[in-house]
Amino acid sequence: MSKKILILGGTRFFGKRLVEHWAAQESVEVTVASRRNITSSFGSEVSHIILDRENEASLSHVAELEQWDVVYDQICYSAEAALAATNVFEGRVKRYILTSSLSVYDAGTQGDEGFHEEDYDPYTYPIRYAGDEEVSYQEGKRQAEAVLIQKATFPVATVRFPIVLGMDDYRRRLHFHIEHVQQGLPIGLPNPEANIGFIHSSEAARFLAWLGNAEINGPVNAASSGTISINELIGNIEDAVGKRGIIRPEAEKEHSSPFGITSSWYMNTGKAAEAGFAFDSLVEWFPRLVQQISLTE
Repeated sequence: MSKKILILGGTRFFGKRLVEHWAAQESVEVTVASRRNITSSFGSEVSHIILDRENEASLSHVAELEQWDVVYDQICYSAEAALAATNVFEGRVKRYILTSSLSVYDAGTQGDEGFHEEDYDPYTYPIRYAGDEEVSYQEGKRQAEAVLIQKATFPVATVRFPIVLGMDDYRRRLHFHIEHVQQGLPIGLPNPEANIGFIHSSEAARFLAWLGNAEINGPVNAASSGTISINELIGNIEDAVGKRGIIRPEAEKEHSSPFGITSSWYMNTGKAAEAGFAFDSLVEWFPRLVQQISLTE
């Protein structure tokens, strides 16, 4: 019998890589549900359904198509959206995986080992139902985790990713820094000494795929091994492009860094590592990615 995989979202970046991973496996049927028409992006081996994630009736239609082995939710940003999932997937899914974020943690409050999963506890966090337009991104992800973990009758894992990087990053966050150094533009960075963690888009997809077969439930941190300081990050870019960066504590909005953290911001990934996942080394892949991007800009 084929494994039934449903991916809510999944039309770009690491979501697209996740679709491609599962589509390449034998005895796996992959369905992508999204607002965008991606029929041409994947071959006939992937089914596509148009979905309005904020409409419970639309979500219910998708849920009722199959008995799903794994559902990946990449586009849930509020308590209301999470509650809709708990309603429509009840009795229809064996495992539900929510893509969450490092942002659920309060920046500047981590210890030397980085944030641990218990530093934000969705099992006890008060639920407040509100749409994603009424709350911050941080609060929306906190609420989504809390509702799914407290209310769902099926197993739930919530994956907390840091900033995801890759050639295919449509937000072009690392690209921003490389372009600014190449063009001699200022970069606003309030604390260049701060340490930060990342994960590569291919690694994020690999982790999600692994988690689909793992037995971890509840929150789990996922990030490449190690951290890098903002100064080291800029140094990698300077080496790749052969120019010095212009770093300022403050800059106009268009020149303010997407990595403009005021204190170190990274996670501890011991839970996932103990369960058997081998994370890539940040200091190994990061310089290669900088070099790749610099050659295309």
